[in-house]
Amino acid sequence: MSSSPDLRSRAEALGQTLPPLLAEAEMLAATVMLGEHGRRRAGLGDEFWQYRPAHQGDSARMIDWRRSARSDAHFVREREWQAAQSVTIWVDPSRSMAFTGDRSRPAKADRARLLGLALAVLLLRGGERVGLAGLAAPRAGRTQLLRLAGRLAGEEGTQDYGAPETEGMVSHGRAVFLSDFLGDLSGIEAGLARAADRGVKGVLLQILDPAEEEFPFDGRTIFESMGGSLRHETRQAGELRSRYLSRLAERKDRLATLGRAVGWHFSTHHTGQPAQSALLWAYAALQGGR
Repeated sequence: MSSSPDLRSRAEALGQTLPPLLAEAEMLAATVMLGEHGRRRAGLGDEFWQYRPAHQGDSARMIDWRRSARSDAHFVREREWQAAQSVTIWVDPSRSMAFTGDRSRPAKADRARLLGLALAVLLLRGGERVGLAGLAAPRAGRTQLLRLAGRLAGEEGTQDYGAPETEGMVSHGRAVFLSDFLGDLSGIEAGLARAADRGVKGVLLQILDPAEEEFPFDGRTIFESMGGSLRHETRQAGELRSRYLSRLAERKDRLATLGRAVGWHFSTHHTGQPAQSALLWAYAALQGGR
């Protein structure tokens, strides 16, 4: 009981920054009409799946001490439903995600956080465990939703472009990568390979601003990355359009191919489109419906 005032003060401080993102995510999730939700099946929770190394965030009661005694490491006895219902979300925190081509549209980062948190709302309501790669281990419940919202609200990277984080993924679970995927493809390939090695299936959702899709530039233009590490000046931007669009199409094809190779789904969402369509697609893809 002595910790109640401290807990209340932390909750109040956190509440000052959470409501806009969390409220918007819950409103977005509420617009999605779903039938049967979740993947729980009678008896499935009693079926042993595998032992896995203990991760940061696993409680002591989760550790199988008999199995751990035979090794120098700690192991968790994981049951089938725990693996099947664990979803890890990675929201790209890189500076490129801060871009918006028009003040009337949200930045890519804002849309990615909204979709990630709204997806978490749906999954948690269905009894699944959701976490953030490298930030929060998959857990269930309303408290976890508040934890995820807090981590997303404070997540901001220093790199121009991001590479998927896979720390904390549960073997044979599922994952979601939300990014513009405009950085070095080798980082994306490595992230997918690590996920595949753990038997993780998931979703690649590319988030772009319409300006990045349409390339509406002409005449003298200076192109500069959000972090300032890349810069290109041209007097005839219009002449670059066809080459740019061709390379963007090639990148999308490559991302789709990489995803298919490891059993993942790929789609592109524009910040000028309603967020609901992307949320519906991501949820359906996670459930194997697309």
